[in-house]
Amino acid sequence: MGGLVKDGVLIAPSILGCDQGMLASESRKLQEAGADMIHLDVMDGVFVPVLTVGPAVSEAVCSAVDIPVDAHLMVSIPGNQLQDFARSGCRYITVHAEVDVHLDRLLGRIRDLGCLAGLAFNPATPLDTLKWVSRAVDLVLIMTVNPGYGGQKHMAHLHGKVNEARKILDNNGGSGALLSVDGGVDSENASSLIDAGADVLVAGSFITRSNDPARAMDMLRGRHHRHTS
Repeated sequence: MGGLVKDGVLIAPSILGCDQGMLASESRKLQEAGADMIHLDVMDGVFVPVLTVGPAVSEAVCSAVDIPVDAHLMVSIPGNQLQDFARSGCRYITVHAEVDVHLDRLLGRIRDLGCLAGLAFNPATPLDTLKWVSRAVDLVLIMTVNPGYGGQKHMAHLHGKVNEARKILDNNGGSGALLSVDGGVDSENASSLIDAGADVLVAGSFITRSNDPARAMDMLRGRHHRHTS
């Protein structure tokens, strides 16, 4: 069961800020603009204040694109929803380190369902857990804002945490897990995050509110001179 092969930084647009009635077509447009994967923010109104999408919307998005979809489950009881999101076609399912005391088992269930297992850490959550489950994860997501709302200001002091996660994965890994960063990512902080060890940049408003999403993604990759006809 393989994941994405890293060739330079990967870009995963978050569709949280897109037209919520057009998420399938919006995701397709982002793929055509050069996205490497789609980041689907799933919120239950409990773990975070906002309520967003469920497995039915996830299925529509997954059916519309040929690139992997990562269901980022910002929910209080993710175990109850794993099967539905796996059936919807998500390649990655990412759960939060804060919500389950049996993380190793939870991550194992994701893999047993045929998906790749992601583990997310809120800004204030230490990375101690990662040392013990690093071989059970395929993606690690470092939040550089407190989850729940799009368009928040990026917390630059967390770049050190990104680098710490990189070292843990390199020293204790073995799974080849991708290191992803989510929260206020834009062209001003992208290069620093890449230098800190990020493999995947999740960006919402910087891409989806741009008049040229393809150029916005190229800017995140460090390519500032895209030529279009």
